[in-house]
Amino acid sequence: MKQQSLSRCDVLAHSSEHKKGLRTVATLEFTKGVLVLAATFGFVEIIRKDIDLEEAAQNLLYFLHVDAAGRMMDANVATVLAIAFLYSGLRFIEAYGLWRTRVWAEWLAIISGAIYLPFELYSLIRRPTLAHWIILLINIAVVVYVAWVRWDEISARGSVPARFAEDGD
Repeated sequence: MKQQSLSRCDVLAHSSEHKKGLRTVATLEFTKGVLVLAATFGFVEIIRKDIDLEEAAQNLLYFLHVDAAGRMMDANVATVLAIAFLYSGLRFIEAYGLWRTRVWAEWLAIISGAIYLPFELYSLIRRPTLAHWIILLINIAVVVYVAWVRWDEISARGSVPARFAEDGD
């Protein structure tokens, strides 16, 4: 089979086909980061106002239909906050890279999305709810789409680099 070589214009046009989809994924990742930050600041506000955290947590778990019987534990607030800020930071970095159509961000999206799939499947099997289905399906769609973008870029590459930095990396 003869491999087809693409011109620079063909490659740029091919890459721009994926730009809208990658920006949609970037918006989703940015939104996840914002939601985690909002929840974190809400958590800090609850602690500062001396609200009964155990009762608030029980109400939240009941609202989310999560059975936490026997799994409650004392968590260091600083550790929870640090993890939340790191997670949000990762989502923001990923969103920035996807918005700018960077290859490293595509790989980050594939890996970070795929890491959650076994946990989401376990949650779905253990307690099948509409929320678990929606989260799982969105995550699968994101991982498959970004993997397809990577595959499409690699297979279209030919002898010309698949993506030219329009404004530098």
